[in-house]
Amino acid sequence: MAKDTEKLIRQLSLISFLMAERRPVTALEIKQEVEGYSGMNDDAFARRFYADRAELESLGIELKVDKPAEGYYEAENYSLPPQNFYLPAIEFNDSELGALRTALSLLDGEFAYAEPLRLALQQLSWGKPSPLAAPEQRTVALGVTAAAGGRELSQRLSKIETAIFRRKTIVFDYYTMGRDAEEQRKVDPYHLLFRGGQFYLVGYSHERGDVRVFRLSRIRGKVGYASKAEHDFPPPEEFDPRVYATRTDWQLGDPVATARVWLSDRIDWLVERHFGHAGRISAAAEADDAPDDGVVFETEYADSRQVVSWVLGLGERARILGPPELAEEAAERLALIVERHENALEPAPASRAKRPEPQRDHPDPDSRQEAPIRPERFARLVTLAGILIDAAREGRKLHARAVRESLQLTDPELREDIDLLNVVNFGGGSYVVYAEVHGDEIEVDPEPYGDNFAKPARLLPLEAKALVAAIDLLGDHIPEGSLASAREKIVSALGRDPAVEGLQITTATGDDSEVAQVVSRAIAEHRLLELEYYKENEDEFTKRRVEPYQLLNGQEGWYVHAFDPERDAPRSFRLDRIRTATILDEEFEPRPGIEPDTRGWPRTGEVPASRAARVWVSPERARWAREDRRVVEELRDRAVVVEVHYAGDDWLVREILKEAGDAVVLEPDEARLAVLDAAQALAGAAAA
Repeated sequence: MAKDTEKLIRQLSLISFLMAERRPVTALEIKQEVEGYSGMNDDAFARRFYADRAELESLGIELKVDKPAEGYYEAENYSLPPQNFYLPAIEFNDSELGALRTALSLLDGEFAYAEPLRLALQQLSWGKPSPLAAPEQRTVALGVTAAAGGRELSQRLSKIETAIFRRKTIVFDYYTMGRDAEEQRKVDPYHLLFRGGQFYLVGYSHERGDVRVFRLSRIRGKVGYASKAEHDFPPPEEFDPRVYATRTDWQLGDPVATARVWLSDRIDWLVERHFGHAGRISAAAEADDAPDDGVVFETEYADSRQVVSWVLGLGERARILGPPELAEEAAERLALIVERHENALEPAPASRAKRPEPQRDHPDPDSRQEAPIRPERFARLVTLAGILIDAAREGRKLHARAVRESLQLTDPELREDIDLLNVVNFGGGSYVVYAEVHGDEIEVDPEPYGDNFAKPARLLPLEAKALVAAIDLLGDHIPEGSLASAREKIVSALGRDPAVEGLQITTATGDDSEVAQVVSRAIAEHRLLELEYYKENEDEFTKRRVEPYQLLNGQEGWYVHAFDPERDAPRSFRLDRIRTATILDEEFEPRPGIEPDTRGWPRTGEVPASRAARVWVSPERARWAREDRRVVEELRDRAVVVEVHYAGDDWLVREILKEAGDAVVLEPDEARLAVLDAAQALAGAAAA
């Protein structure tokens, strides 16, 4: 019998024994009665019992220990209070259960933590219709999901997740973009972030002597443990993952100064929605060096180029006021954009050998890969025990296929789990359950079995983490019900927020929850929606009356996919660009076929039937371009040429301005001239 199997039998038998006795018991009683301990000598029992207690505690199942005033561990008494094992009752309403059901149906096969999420929902819906048998939902679609993205990346994520849980130091080779170098790293892993479609590791870097952030797609090869010890480092003190989750792109690092940025009153509300948490906003009229309208946004920054990139991308609606060195850098980069677009750039000759393509960060949209994070087998066994005991109580047979699908097990895994549970007992020949698989049916023997597993057990850390991460990924974008209120009830029942214990989901945009709730209700009630929508390309607000059909996420945030009767065509509107949304009294009859292509622009960022521009990217920024764009040519000076698809010049102009002089449109000429005109206008406005 494998060591892991022996350990699981001991731990489950220990739990069932303590729950059945309902009184404090001695170590000697445990050694004599619990399966797996009786054949050990005293020293071996002491080691195993201590290790099992520690592991159960790490899973959130803590034994109560009554210690005598003096004496050895043999004099201690042990018990397991019901509240230390059972899941506190959570009274979800039908709307909340519907929202959780939708969350699973959306994320199944598209979420790195899909399997522990399944077990968590199985526990939460105990005694109620299972959310695992949900009908297909059509009111929400996902273009960007928290799938790991490829087999190799999935394996890294799984290893790092385990290392965080076990507090194991890891070693790996890491490609550092800034230095264009591959170097070995030794890291104490603290936390995982999912941000902008990517997984990031936050941990203590032994080489740097400080906490650093590592993008998982830049890890090369396998992730290994630094030692064979059970634990390598203690829980980090005073570490707050929210600090890293809420930082903007220009704040990723140690702050060097505070930027002062003037923002037009056309977009001040939008910037406050996106970045209000990252700085301070005051009226521009109070400043001597800013126009009278709009606001002044003050924000700390670690990377000056990122601030300049963001401000240039806002066009004439923003300007850097200070500090002087930051304003000077912005002016220099703007002058570089003008210079490189005034005349057709002559790039270096093409390189003979094309560099190998970097690992793709996004999973193949046509494949549904196996979720990389598998739940602890302990959690799976506890859930299976409950399913079997329920069937035995009702005197009914179970279909093996249904159980396999519910728990995502293969047939050998299911049989192995049942065989293991058949051995678990609580002393005196009293077994928890006895079951056999006959063909596609599971028969559960009605002889005495343990009611201790007939109620839902506590959510293990990985299950709780998966559940809250799924809720945070979807946010308030479920028309079927409220995930926000469900989240509050879950955190209250657990007594802690799992988001601070190893995985945190951050959104691409600011808080759009108020707009999302209004849009969701309009979708659910099939009522027309009036939007006050900001068209960034034209820098104007428009009123739109639309039929809302689906909420959809993409690379830049959440959208409502709707039918616009005035234009007689489907349209998608970014939620963060909606200043106000009003539900009208008029209802509409849903039209067939109004569904977005989630495998297209939401996932790739490229609109269909668009034009293609050839864009030169400087050697200094080519490494980033290889990650995010399709490289069509490698040049001898290490610059690259990428292909960018676009529908309108305004969008392309903003993208080039954001590159702060490190990108030049080679063709078509009209697009290059559009960038030149925009850059010259910005330079003139800054000089005025």
